[in-house]
Amino acid sequence: MNNYKNYMDFTDEVLEAINSNKPIVALESTIISHGMPYPDNMTTALELERIIRDNGAVPATIAIIHGRIKIGITQQELEFLAQSKDILKVSRRDIPSVIALGKNGATTVASTMIFAHMAGIKIFATGGIGGVHRGAETSFDISADLTELSQTDVAVVCAGVKSILDIGKTLEKLETLGVPVLGHQTEEFPSFYTRGSGFGVDYKFDKPEEAAKMLKAKWDLDLKGGVVVANPIPAEYEANQEMINKAIDSAISELNEKSVNGKEVTPFLLSKVKELTGGESLEANIALVKNNAKLAAQIAAEYSRLIKG
Repeated sequence: MNNYKNYMDFTDEVLEAINSNKPIVALESTIISHGMPYPDNMTTALELERIIRDNGAVPATIAIIHGRIKIGITQQELEFLAQSKDILKVSRRDIPSVIALGKNGATTVASTMIFAHMAGIKIFATGGIGGVHRGAETSFDISADLTELSQTDVAVVCAGVKSILDIGKTLEKLETLGVPVLGHQTEEFPSFYTRGSGFGVDYKFDKPEEAAKMLKAKWDLDLKGGVVVANPIPAEYEANQEMINKAIDSAISELNEKSVNGKEVTPFLLSKVKELTGGESLEANIALVKNNAKLAAQIAAEYSRLIKG
């Protein structure tokens, strides 16, 4: 018997949506506590929830607060996540300790997928997924997001992988793990700040209902694991490729000099890229995650209609 709901708290809105089989979109909390500065993180989180509601679904921002798994958060909890320095970055390996010790945790892609699946939520919107880091052939630095995608039945709507990563190796790893990569109105895999990467997706879809049908077929056939739904950043917010590449190369050089490792790598690199691009990367980040929230809500609404028959 599963006892995990003993550790979970639901907002009234999310609980009513679950009980009524309404479409729900999960949102991570690392983007709030570690991904953006205050008050951008606060305003973006509220805007994401509004966009999801406007597109026919219910938002469920996920976090751990004082050892409790929150499926949906209150305004007070959001303010706490946005401003507190006492928030741990939580992936699969961290969950038992953070809960048992009553600590506060912001969920990554992997842990958000885990909790969304426990709550019966199938669609999750984020900025970009983790992947294989550059130089992983010696560092073995590969995000737990990829392993989670291979085993947890949640679709992740994203703008590709963060461009600080090795995109080619990440896609190879996803193929090995049997994770489908779907491209929304594109045959080219996006690279977070920019719309292209030079690498292809597995299958292109043009309408949300097409993606919903693919998800239903996968899970009806009991093919375990998630799906990457790659949604390019809107063209008007796309960053300059050359500028981004120079900033990433410089950030990686500094990372190596300072011997930053483990879960600190991605926040360090994203912070340096933001600094080196004069904030342009932050503007792009906000635009793309809003775009992903909209598509995720539309797919969730179509998936819910299919399930109800």
